[in-house]
Amino acid sequence: MERVDNCFGGSLYTGDMLRIFRPFPADSIRLIVFDLDGTLIDSRQDLCNSVNATLENFDLAPLPDDVIASFIGDGAAMLIRRALTIPGELPAGAQVDEVFFEEAFRYFLTYYRAHKLDYTRVYPGVVESLEALKVLPDGTARPMAVLTNKPVGPARAICDGLGLSPYFFSVYGGDSFPTKKPDPQGLLTLMTAARATPEETLMIGDSDVDIKTARNAGVWALGCSFGLAPETLELADPDAVADHASAWSSLLAGALGGAGIRA
Repeated sequence: MERVDNCFGGSLYTGDMLRIFRPFPADSIRLIVFDLDGTLIDSRQDLCNSVNATLENFDLAPLPDDVIASFIGDGAAMLIRRALTIPGELPAGAQVDEVFFEEAFRYFLTYYRAHKLDYTRVYPGVVESLEALKVLPDGTARPMAVLTNKPVGPARAICDGLGLSPYFFSVYGGDSFPTKKPDPQGLLTLMTAARATPEETLMIGDSDVDIKTARNAGVWALGCSFGLAPETLELADPDAVADHASAWSSLLAGALGGAGIRA
């Protein structure tokens, strides 16, 4: 195990592609809540293709995949709002006509539902970690769930299609509650259902939206640098960062951090 300087400032431990910034209470974590896009699944290409299909349907210029990917994380509606404000097409900060937005958003949802699994795959190491994490040290089942800003219909269909659903007692989407992440309502609802305290709960996600959600609920936060928005993690201040999904089980096994109290 090696101690090195890290890109977030300060120092950290490395090993099994896991970086820990605070002592982590591995033995205390009962509930794990996962983001979906960029955390459990690589859905970048299908989302980008669906956005560009929408733009082309309305005679707008397609966008580079990297630009579209930077719009992901705040839900499908915000994804389309951002994509419709195309550089060179509308002035910066311009508002999209609501009638046009609703039409474009409906087209996007219809297209994406039909193409959501064209290229989307589970990230390497995810299934193995889910298998390792699904049982608590005392042999009882560990409650795990998904909380995404993606609409709940496609989210559940993707989890079903990729064989992930059996691992989760619930899958909530961006339209499951009146608010979306980083509002903590969804996470707090899952904690209540699992009878888990904040100290017993871990949120895993690839963006600052997920880390902020964890902070707003007072729970532990694990960032994923392999996802769609790793550049947003630096200022979000996660408790740990995993460079590969296989590191999730290392963290919960206490292999690198041990039990501890958050600083």
